[in-house]
Amino acid sequence: MRREISIRRRPINLISGADDREDKVSRNRFAVPSMRTYDMWCFKDTSNENLGVSFCLIKKDVTIDITTRVCYCLIVTKNITTKIKQMEVIIMRVAVVCANGKAGKLIVEEAVNRGLDVTAIVRGENKTVAPKVVSKDLFDLTAEDLKEFDVVVDAFGAWTEETLPLHSTSLKTLCDAVAGTDTRLIVVGGAGSLYVNPEHTACVADGPDFPDVFKPLAAAMAKALSELRERKDVRWTYISPAGDFQAEGERSGEYILAGEELTLNEKGESIISYADYAIAMVDEITAGNHIQERISVVRK
Repeated sequence: MRREISIRRRPINLISGADDREDKVSRNRFAVPSMRTYDMWCFKDTSNENLGVSFCLIKKDVTIDITTRVCYCLIVTKNITTKIKQMEVIIMRVAVVCANGKAGKLIVEEAVNRGLDVTAIVRGENKTVAPKVVSKDLFDLTAEDLKEFDVVVDAFGAWTEETLPLHSTSLKTLCDAVAGTDTRLIVVGGAGSLYVNPEHTACVADGPDFPDVFKPLAAAMAKALSELRERKDVRWTYISPAGDFQAEGERSGEYILAGEELTLNEKGESIISYADYAIAMVDEITAGNHIQERISVVRK
């Protein structure tokens, strides 16, 4: 039995996962990869309203030309077969600022592996796997530089006493550049500002066991977060890692998503690797579930 499925000829957002009200098209949340087999789409057959939403399996690899943003695919559904000869898709465009850092490199790699259109923003040579690069200092970035991106990831880091104030000034620079736009800003945050009580009056950095050497850094990052919370004109998300943030830790592929409070896993640990943090970061990039919120992640 063959039926034609009506699809309007306008770009369809394949990233957000939200129902497309005009096109009557929706899909499960996952990024659009190139040369991969997709899992599931759903289309509403407008030739028969009684059918409701039919779930469709794509039975062949789909090639996406990132330049023209066009894909070609064969849709097969229960009792419905139709060939979609051409469909415009929107591939999420992501910029990773300070991409040459340890966290930045892994975030770029994770995003590229999931098929996102990734640009590394670096001061010098691009040392990441990003296919595109903008060579520019963070503090020189403008709204014009970032206007084409759906998401900007702030992977800035500073650790020496004289550079700690840059946590605030760098974040302000990026906030000003995306203010009042739909571009989301996701910040690689710190763990010292996570709360340790339900009243949110005490933080990890306030504890007696918190190393003195890290207190200035924790204070600088907490100040930047406090200032970020006041930016009602920015679609920001702040992701705090676990207390033990391991640059060389293994990629387990699993993590626990938590909120404002320090969260321990079943082993009583507050630990996560940079690799697993990158997974959580790209999950938030593609889902966008925590606008103007601080979230945290810990190894499962």
